[in-house]
Amino acid sequence: MKRIAIAAAVAALATPAAAALKPGEKAPNFTAPGFLAGDPVQLSLADALKKGPVVLYFFPSAYTKGCNLEARLFSEAVNEFKAQKATVIGVTAGAVNRLAEFSKDTEMCAGKFAVAADPGAKIAKQYDAVLPVKPDWSDRTSYVIAPNGQILHVYSKLDPSQHVNETLGAVKAYNQRK
Repeated sequence: MKRIAIAAAVAALATPAAAALKPGEKAPNFTAPGFLAGDPVQLSLADALKKGPVVLYFFPSAYTKGCNLEARLFSEAVNEFKAQKATVIGVTAGAVNRLAEFSKDTEMCAGKFAVAADPGAKIAKQYDAVLPVKPDWSDRTSYVIAPNGQILHVYSKLDPSQHVNETLGAVKAYNQRK
């Protein structure tokens, strides 16, 4: 019985999540406490969209292997996003007590983009970005949202390696169409 439960959990983690929000749908608005370079900030999707497209990426938990890699990849590419007038915001429901440290850690976010705390996965639930095997944590799902609030692109896969390429490509495609 225990082996079956473990096998089911492993299979769920290996399967990409199916994000319910699709391109063309309206992104749910939110405000949330967060951190930028270790400093507390209040994050608002509506405010971020006034500046241009937003890359909203959900990650399971600060200081886990995949999330560390994903944060580092986003921090390394943040200047490319800024050149496209895009704002990057990370959101997590896991280890929210460590987000201040995570946001300034030179090996993770490096103070280059804000991360929002989502205790209870309230924002993640609005975006259908909840980890199936741990519903109090966010899944690894990235959204690109146009300034009008319309979802342009969704990429949902637990492997963190392509989230930056996927979202940066979608932002560039959006800017070429405008």
